Amino acid sequence: MERACVVSASAAVSGGAADSGASGPEASIERAGVRDPAWPEQVEIYDTTLRDGSQLEGISLTVDDKLRIAEQLDVLGVGYIEGGYPGANPKDDEFFERAKSELRLTTSKFVAFGSTRRPRGKVDSDNSLANLVAAGTEVVCIVGKCWDYHVTEALGTTLDEGAAMVSDSIAYLAANGKRVFFDAEHFFDGYKRNPEFSLRVLEQAAIAGVEAVVLCDTNGGSLPPEIERAVSAVIAHVDCGVGIHLHNDTGCGVANALAAVRAGATQVQGTINGYGERVGNCDLVPIMANLELKMGIPCLPEGRIARLTSVSHHIAELANFTPDPQQPYVGSSAFAHKAGLHTSALNRRPDAYEHVAPESVGNGTRIVVSEMAGRSTLAMKAKNLGLEIDGKVLGHVVETLKELEHSGYHFEVADASLELLMRGAAGWEQPYFTLESFSVDMAHRSGTGARLWNDVAVDVETEATVKIWVDGERRIAVGEGNGPVNALDAAVRSALNGRYPEIDRVSLTDFKVRVLNTEQGTAAVTRVLLDSTNGERSWSTIGVSENIIEASWQALIDSLVYGLLIADE
Repeated sequence: MERACVVSASAAVSGGAADSGASGPEASIERAGVRDPAWPEQVEIYDTTLRDGSQLEGISLTVDDKLRIAEQLDVLGVGYIEGGYPGANPKDDEFFERAKSELRLTTSKFVAFGSTRRPRGKVDSDNSLANLVAAGTEVVCIVGKCWDYHVTEALGTTLDEGAAMVSDSIAYLAANGKRVFFDAEHFFDGYKRNPEFSLRVLEQAAIAGVEAVVLCDTNGGSLPPEIERAVSAVIAHVDCGVGIHLHNDTGCGVANALAAVRAGATQVQGTINGYGERVGNCDLVPIMANLELKMGIPCLPEGRIARLTSVSHHIAELANFTPDPQQPYVGSSAFAHKAGLHTSALNRRPDAYEHVAPESVGNGTRIVVSEMAGRSTLAMKAKNLGLEIDGKVLGHVVETLKELEHSGYHFEVADASLELLMRGAAGWEQPYFTLESFSVDMAHRSGTGARLWNDVAVDVETEATVKIWVDGERRIAVGEGNGPVNALDAAVRSALNGRYPEIDRVSLTDFKVRVLNTEQGTAAVTRVLLDSTNGERSWSTIGVSENIIEASWQALIDSLVYGLLIADE
């Protein structure tokens, strides 16, 4: 265990060197930022997605989910992964037990979280502390009150006892061979109202042997200037590591983290994608990117920042949350360009409208095409797709695009349909199958099903028939489903059976319908958007028609054709 921290009149800015472990192309990415000499030389990243992040409304992680997320965090290379609260519930107990044999961390340290002893209790008979010792982790993090209001009102005890609860617990854990971090709950609210008590708690934590005091903005109400002043005061007061734990209730979580680092904090606690209670914790994704690429402060092993996008998206999938397309650095729209002026400049100088190279965080440039697009935008899109389209054809594509968008298409959200359109303009014809015809039959019968309408049971059956040509052979297939799209999908797959086995990997993940001109009532034009995946890549397709089944068919066929196209790559 490292030497215990002691109280000092000046700060000791610390931060252990991260294990590199990176090689290959990603190790060659240069850190673009220039570090101010007054800033820390390095910052530790402490991830609490598995505890704080799981408190977000709508998230429910299984033990397997937690193990997979921890593996991804280790791939990224964060310094610490907080696993949760051993002894708090059966799920966390199972997780910590399975982690001992199933979790193989190569870069990160696994951390158990708990609380201080109870008021007027004894450390050697406290269940929370016993669970932390039994968890078997090298590092533990305990939370304690640092706001006098909470000590006297929530705990119902004296300030002397509140401070002793912290120091006694840290000393006990340190004596049991643990590296200890102390989460100073409500520090900033407490510091604003009674700085003497808040600093006293930190002093006693330092004397007891804590490795770092972590200042928590538990209610998330502080602003960057307040954070910076308070962190500076703490660093001048204790001779141990100082970290920061922030919530995003004012929308300043990321800014507050960077302000704390400027003041000398050497550890940032947060969650991937900003998951957390209420509006979330500070988002570690832009924090890590800003530290490395803007401020020149290493926080991950060399080259690992290039894994940021893939890890962010992977964890979003494990948490069953759709990745935010506008999330800084890693969102699908983070480096997407739509305005003709921007794309024209990008065609000449890629850095003209991008604040960092997208590849530095594992993302990429996207050219979004709409009715606003000009020749330069489409020319750049064609280049990205590897298509050779001459000027005359390109002009025709521009006009076609504008006409289609005027009729209701929206290609900026349907990249796969756009690519098929542009490939067709360049002379490509999809070679997989040719449609002769399709039909859909719906049978609506009363008295046989479970769905009630005006107290009458109703049963709906849908059957689709498709006639297509495959390699000169006419094939007819029938599909049944719980609606027209499902039935058509089943029929096409049945007709293609045996010829394109790779189509089995293509599955629909989302289906959106929008009525465009509502004043037309049931005769209105309908836009259908389909999201699909093959397990490795995802894409979107579009269909527009006054007939919702026709619009769905257009989007469905584009989806299947695109899935076969990328399978050939």
